[in-house]
Amino acid sequence: MAWNKLGSLFSFLNFHRILQRRRQQQQEQPPLQLAGAEGAAQRGRHPIKTHGAKVARDHLHDWLILMLLVMIEVGLFVIHPFYRFVGKDMMADLKYPMKANTVPVWAVPIYSVLLPICVFIFVYFRRRDVYDLHHSVLGLLFAVLITAVITDAIKDAVGRPRPDFFWRCFPDGKDVYDRWGNVVCHGNKADIREGHKSFPSGHASWSFAGLGFLSLYLSGKVKVFDRKGHIAKLCIILLPLLAASLVAVSRVDDYWHHWNDVFAGAFLGLVVAAFCYRQFFPNPYDDQGWGPYAYFDALLEEKDNEDEDAAAQTTNALTAQTMEVHVVNQTLPSNRENFSSPRLDYGSASRYDDVELGRR
Repeated sequence: MAWNKLGSLFSFLNFHRILQRRRQQQQEQPPLQLAGAEGAAQRGRHPIKTHGAKVARDHLHDWLILMLLVMIEVGLFVIHPFYRFVGKDMMADLKYPMKANTVPVWAVPIYSVLLPICVFIFVYFRRRDVYDLHHSVLGLLFAVLITAVITDAIKDAVGRPRPDFFWRCFPDGKDVYDRWGNVVCHGNKADIREGHKSFPSGHASWSFAGLGFLSLYLSGKVKVFDRKGHIAKLCIILLPLLAASLVAVSRVDDYWHHWNDVFAGAFLGLVVAAFCYRQFFPNPYDDQGWGPYAYFDALLEEKDNEDEDAAAQTTNALTAQTMEVHVVNQTLPSNRENFSSPRLDYGSASRYDDVELGRR
């Protein structure tokens, strides 16, 4: 019995040493560091290098539709607008002088598209989130191009004369009319054609589409509706809208548009910008209004993956410990054999007794 207890003690000590060695190896092993995309995701960052290709593939059809909108816009710009009837009695409101654009046409894409994109890139370098960069750029381009297509389609269909139409039609000031009382223009064909594109204002619609989208974007980023009463944040998001409003007013001052042309263009651009923004971002007054939907979806997916990895690691550790216990249990019989009491040869002892008693 003593030998059996001693063998059990040594078996227990052997098992205890194995468990201690296992714990020491686990403590010395560095924590698992996820490389590349997983490491960046663990810190809440999604750089272009690791996530850009995936985001581009997921939204490939959106970029194709964007290219289609560009082609449609080019076609609408090339086709001829509708030549609306313009009688002599209508000329009273169309005799404003021809003036150059205060805001040239080439400047519109710069402040309504390139300027917001520069802001998006600046935010990206601070947060390293490709979802925010991609969705903001894609939403902005959709807002501007959808607005442009709608604006030019209405321009071509309505054909409303501009306030300076008289001088476009009759540069020398001598008006001519046909037998039905419609104008017979003898001015520059390009000026006449442009003179039938008053409604709605393209400058106003582009400005409010691009800068309106930027205003919504900034309102979410600076959390202007966080109920803390910081009026300075409100001033920041109103600056793009103020710039768009000044551009719209300049169109009336230059006599290129009537006031209702500008109002319709501004309303159209702002509504389209709001719809496009909400496709990718929550409302600015939401608690998560500072980031796109895709960012929070990615965080949830990464958390689920981390939970699965942790569960798998725990299962593997338990399996390893179970296997060690099984191995130790298999070694117990050999230990008992090594430390068991020696067997006595009872047959030889009985023979000695017989010799002593004279039985042989």
